[in-house]
Amino acid sequence: MHRIAVIGAGQFGQNHIRVVRQSPRADLTAVVDLDPARAALTDFHDLAGKIDAAIVATPTSAHAEIGYWLLEHGIDVLAEKPIAPDLESADRLVAAAESHARILQVGHLERFNPAVIALEGRVTLPLFFEIHRLSVFSPRSLDVDVILDLMIHDIDIVLSLIGAEPEEIRGAGVSILSSKVDIANVRLQFPNGCVANLTASRVSTERVRKLRLFQPQQYISLDYARQELLVFSVDDGRQVAFEPVPLAKAEPLQLQFDAFLDSVETRKSPKTSGLRARQTLRIALAILDKIEEHSEIVSKSLAGGWKL
Repeated sequence: MHRIAVIGAGQFGQNHIRVVRQSPRADLTAVVDLDPARAALTDFHDLAGKIDAAIVATPTSAHAEIGYWLLEHGIDVLAEKPIAPDLESADRLVAAAESHARILQVGHLERFNPAVIALEGRVTLPLFFEIHRLSVFSPRSLDVDVILDLMIHDIDIVLSLIGAEPEEIRGAGVSILSSKVDIANVRLQFPNGCVANLTASRVSTERVRKLRLFQPQQYISLDYARQELLVFSVDDGRQVAFEPVPLAKAEPLQLQFDAFLDSVETRKSPKTSGLRARQTLRIALAILDKIEEHSEIVSKSLAGGWKL
């Protein structure tokens, strides 16, 4: 039985608390939150010597400080995505995990979606991705842009399926209801010619979680929310075959926690390791740089005035 602490008892932290409580392999030893109304402990430093592993579900800005302390004290860590707000902080966490021989897993939750797991076994040569991740506005996670809040899930999946980093990045985004980028469209081009077109919004009127993938003689449609995977294939006779892939639906958060416990027990690096999460963060931050460049161009156009 693994002694687990959940640090951060906000909206998503409550989901982690539920999953830990439901697990027969774990004991929810402590919950930590700055708000004493949410938890018995308000200082994560009080966890020393009391737990084996911890889930960090705090705002991203606190990941580096909390995660580093935990790893230094011999505690395995599952940190929510993104791994950190910047590469320097991410490097610090990765180095701490390595030097202290600790597990560092990052909560790229969609990698544990049964539909995504099934997709991984169907990919041959991806040529084009069309991905939409739209959400209605929520005050949660407004400390980061929509790229680090929502799109990072899809960036992580595209990188894992292609197995390479993009050679060209284009991006555009705008702030609407917060001081950060709330809606963005991004185009990634890879060395093999594959193109990924990603749209993310947290100011939509509906919730959409869909990925479409095109590869030689196949079109694959994935619905994250419904956990559905549909495959359309064309044979040499130009006949089209339709196949809904049978899936055993499950809660990704539970599968993610089970995988974390597996790594804690076997000491094998998780598939969403700190190092892989750092790679995803690097691309996400590069996207934000491109969006900023585009914003500067738009600002100059606005300052110059429109001509009809």
